Amino acid sequence: MSELESEAMEAEFGTVARWTEEAVRALGPGYAVPAGCRGSGSEGALRWLADRLALGPGSRVLDDGAGVGGPAGWLAAERGIRAVCAEPMHAAAGAAARLFGLPSVTALAQQLPFADDTFDAAWCLGVLCTTTQKAEALAELRRVLRDGGRLGLLVFVADRPLPPPLPEGNEFPTEPELRGLLAAAGLRLAETAAADLGDSPAEWSQRADVVDDEVARRHGADPRWAEAQEQSRRVGRLLSDGALRAWLGVATAEPRADLRRDARDT
Repeated sequence: MSELESEAMEAEFGTVARWTEEAVRALGPGYAVPAGCRGSGSEGALRWLADRLALGPGSRVLDDGAGVGGPAGWLAAERGIRAVCAEPMHAAAGAAARLFGLPSVTALAQQLPFADDTFDAAWCLGVLCTTTQKAEALAELRRVLRDGGRLGLLVFVADRPLPPPLPEGNEFPTEPELRGLLAAAGLRLAETAAADLGDSPAEWSQRADVVDDEVARRHGADPRWAEAQEQSRRVGRLLSDGALRAWLGVATAEPRADLRRDARDT
């Protein structure tokens, strides 16, 4: 997430992140990845993206909007790649460091604290839908990627006008809008796919549910828990109705010399 645009989103990505870490610590490390990946993609989606990011030993990878670090934790366990996590909510960034031992920084997606060309690859999962500053976030991703570096995306795209009630603070792009934003940022789209968010192993869903139950047991009377759950239900309803679609894409960072030449020509 690049900026918090509603109290509901602050509850979902800040307070609940802290509660999730608390529940995982009580239940055990086997619950960390399933709980941390809820809302950030299924195992199949993570595998599809990781297979296309050209990762290898020593790859420098950024997880932009990492949440509590579930996808980055999966990447470390499955591919031996230790991504750097950037996340605007301090509680979530701290959870990624503590639960998965990953380098983490509290930072907005449109103000990443990294030098140009720092990373060989990055992914950004369920993040662009949470901000109005999509162009700025993508420009920052292009800046910190080396020429030819790859970016993996999971985006919830709107295929038609969305019926209310809508999740607070979200702004879902259409696919043509998203493609235009990527091109304008100097990111050439190479491949896309539909994400099946239900293709994780049954054990994943079961363990994520157990974590939710533990959070509810501890904090169910807190109105912020009900607020975060309502946010999730609203997104789930839009996906079930077909108004939203989970979209996967991989883009390549265009050479900077080409971008400067194109700018001069225009």
